[in-house]
Amino acid sequence: MKEIKEYQLNSESIEEKNKEPEMAGQKRGRAGKYEIDMCSGPLLGKILIFYIPLMLSGVLQLLFNAADIAVAGRFAGKQALAAVGSTSSLTNLIVNLFIGLSVGANVLVARYYGAGQKEELKSTVQTAVATSVVGGIILIFVGFLVSKPALTLMETPDDVINHSVLYMRIYFGGMPFMMAYNFGSAVLRAVGDTKRPLYFLLIAGVVNVLLNLLFVIVFHMGVAGVAAATVVSQAISAVLVLRCLIKTDAVYRLVLKGIKIVPDKLVRMVRIGVPAGLQGALFSISNVLIQSSVNSFGSIAMAGNTAGSNLEGFVYTSMNALHQSAISFTGQNYGARQYKRVGRVMLICQVLVVAVGLLLGNAAYLFSGTFLKLYSPDQEVIGYGILRMRYICLTYFLCGMMDVAVGVLRGMGYAVMPMLVSLTGACLFRVVWIYTVFQKYPFLECLYISYPISWALTFLVHMLCFAVVYWRLQAKNS
Repeated sequence: MKEIKEYQLNSESIEEKNKEPEMAGQKRGRAGKYEIDMCSGPLLGKILIFYIPLMLSGVLQLLFNAADIAVAGRFAGKQALAAVGSTSSLTNLIVNLFIGLSVGANVLVARYYGAGQKEELKSTVQTAVATSVVGGIILIFVGFLVSKPALTLMETPDDVINHSVLYMRIYFGGMPFMMAYNFGSAVLRAVGDTKRPLYFLLIAGVVNVLLNLLFVIVFHMGVAGVAAATVVSQAISAVLVLRCLIKTDAVYRLVLKGIKIVPDKLVRMVRIGVPAGLQGALFSISNVLIQSSVNSFGSIAMAGNTAGSNLEGFVYTSMNALHQSAISFTGQNYGARQYKRVGRVMLICQVLVVAVGLLLGNAAYLFSGTFLKLYSPDQEVIGYGILRMRYICLTYFLCGMMDVAVGVLRGMGYAVMPMLVSLTGACLFRVVWIYTVFQKYPFLECLYISYPISWALTFLVHMLCFAVVYWRLQAKNS
């Protein structure tokens, strides 16, 4: 197998670890109770302690997103439900590149924290926050300009498109807040803190639900009210996470006067984050194509697809928290040169993600009829939702296995390799499927089955890449 050159952090300053006692297990200030020592001791318990708050954060976020969709479907009609849901794949496509940079920030902070490089860590935090603000401002203009033409290209039905455009434009107005929260929580995750982001999301989410009810039911604002409530809640979560970073006395403290983009840190963040963002965008491109194909079946199919997809999100988020756990644990252990623990991180996270995926995926499908009624009382909408969940939920553990493998590779500093594999195994495969198999068998079932096939193929290639990289690492350091 031909070696793919990847970005790796310079190792010459790793030896400085012993010069930073406060980062080598000594007292870390008030924030110490929130951090996790990932580089020593048994891994399973620590991964679970890290994972559970992270999973709950994701589930809470989805519950609040579900509230958006449920309120829209129940009190603003099927068109509003379809409008809110049909924008998700396009929104993810646009924001994923910038969100990917937060992955770069997570990897760098974890690596420097594990290696004990205090000054490098500080400048990375400053750069991450500055980048989030700039990226968020850029996204406001991008979202406003591309929403109408992109939704038109996706063949969004005439009775839905105006609602979709309005929702997207208001939603993108909150991008600086979304970016600030994502980058800030990435810094906290890198040092093992997944509890405080959970608290912040809980506060912001409650506000989101209350404002949804107020704007949509009382003020009759429709999709505009749903979007406005989301923006306000994002602003609250951003303020809370940034306040946390400013008030802490830990080494990753954010100093407002010091916020600036440090060029070499931005370059390193980009080298890891942009491929991760592109990988997410590649998945989104295929999902946009699939959404466009779903749109051709009409607004009722769109509404059912939206409801089913939203329910699946709870399973995906629960598994994806293990992907993020793998990044942070791998990053710290790799920075501390605890290479054998990297292999154990992969094994433990894979076992956990299969268990979570099988348990929650089967439960979601088993009770799908009951859950879907929360989104819409329309039996036709519910039928379309159940159809989607049959093909996705029962095989979702394959997606989790794929993501965990990607997380470990990213934590080791490999970003281009997972992107290339995903380009072939997910995006390209699904595009080819849509224009070949789906054209011959134009049924929703044929469309949905492309998901598990692409997950399985991509996972196998990712694991082959990891085996080669890990073997070379062990051989080099034996």
